[in-house]
Amino acid sequence: MGKIVCFPALSEEQQQRILDAAPGYTLNVGKAKDMNRAELQEAEIILGWSPLITEHVLKKQGSLKWVQVWSAGVDNLPFSDLEQQQIQVTSANGVHSIPITEIILGMMLSHSRWLRQAMLHQQQREWKAPDQPLPELHGKTAVIAGVGEIGSETARILKALGMNVIGVRRSGKDVPNVDRMYDMSGLHEALGQGDYVINILPLTDETKHLYDETAFAQFKPGACFINVGRGPSVKTDALLDALNSGHLAFAGLDVFEEEPLPSEHPLWGMDNVLITPHIAGSTEAYKDRALDIFLENLEAYLAGKSLPRNPVDYDHQY
Repeated sequence: MGKIVCFPALSEEQQQRILDAAPGYTLNVGKAKDMNRAELQEAEIILGWSPLITEHVLKKQGSLKWVQVWSAGVDNLPFSDLEQQQIQVTSANGVHSIPITEIILGMMLSHSRWLRQAMLHQQQREWKAPDQPLPELHGKTAVIAGVGEIGSETARILKALGMNVIGVRRSGKDVPNVDRMYDMSGLHEALGQGDYVINILPLTDETKHLYDETAFAQFKPGACFINVGRGPSVKTDALLDALNSGHLAFAGLDVFEEEPLPSEHPLWGMDNVLITPHIAGSTEAYKDRALDIFLENLEAYLAGKSLPRNPVDYDHQY
């Protein structure tokens, strides 16, 4: 009898969906720290992630065959240990496509349509209009760095608004709604074309501090930068310099090198910065969407087939 261990708190209905899909398997749901070591070591499938997997499972040569991570990001996983034991890993990539696209659009509109400034004036009870006519997103160019499932959904929405869309992805492979696609070697060329640059790249050795002084120098003067990918992809001092100099007109930031962002950090006090506390992926539909991904993979796993949804590539670390 196989064993599935699940760390996310699921409803009885959601748990039953797993049991119905895996006859002959048991399901143990609970926090990793509350489970005894035997339960972890006997698991064949783990849904979710905890550092205790490394300590009590990977170091003990347990029966683990597959980990379905409950998040889209996997940069905190011990890839070398997992690869050594030939354990399959899949992520929940794609579960965030709708909410992150919506927060990207909200950040763009808060700048272009003066919404953030209006809210600040509202707090002061000031009837104050902008000095210049407001820009539109229509006809502008957006550069999306990281055109996976989230980037593809963002491209679809931005094209519907009449924007030009340029994409950057490791493979350079074309996708619908992207007018021109670059591979990573063309990032700097792409940056120079964007009125809005949207970072959705995962964190890898290649993308850490990808946005440094040299990268920000490639941006169009007056461009806007939105980061909903990973904080360490951005060299924060370089971003501050670009904002203070006026080379960047605006930054919408959901992720940071240091989280929580310290209260004394200068980004808090900048009028041309919109900060959200790493909530871009938050959605009421998260558990159902993540479970759908797991169940699709589970069906393939039990049939002895390759896992179809979001298999993690150890070489690329995502």
